[in-house]
Amino acid sequence: MDIVKNILEASHFAHEFIYHNQPLLTAQEGADYFKIDTGQTAPTLIIKTDNNFFALIISGSSRRVKLEELSFLLGCKKTRMANREEVEEKTGFDAGNLPLIGIPLPHILDKQLFSYPCVYGGSGQLNRTLKITPLALTKLNTVIAITTVFR
Repeated sequence: MDIVKNILEASHFAHEFIYHNQPLLTAQEGADYFKIDTGQTAPTLIIKTDNNFFALIISGSSRRVKLEELSFLLGCKKTRMANREEVEEKTGFDAGNLPLIGIPLPHILDKQLFSYPCVYGGSGQLNRTLKITPLALTKLNTVIAITTVFR
């Protein structure tokens, strides 16, 4: 079952699946392959806090995730990146293959993504990239914040 494809088919949002022969594992690889700005790539990460897991969709040009600021934003004491086992358990996807939509967790989006008409990110399949608008990400995910804590 292709969760991402099913969600997109049920929505009215424009999108494109782009197939490629090799996995694109970094923001730079994606930017080079699609001939776009690194900031237009949109990796999905999972964090764990004191009481919950969250999905982060960040701009590929963001240098790091500021965990202390995320803790403050979320009102928790500890925040860390989820490990591979936690990611798969909570999302159903491998850590290196997280889609932009279809993850059943609260989402936090990087405000920088809205500088672009569309972004490129995971689709749940290694050799397929999803091209979609940032607005669609806000409607197809449970977004709790759009922030700049990723610079």
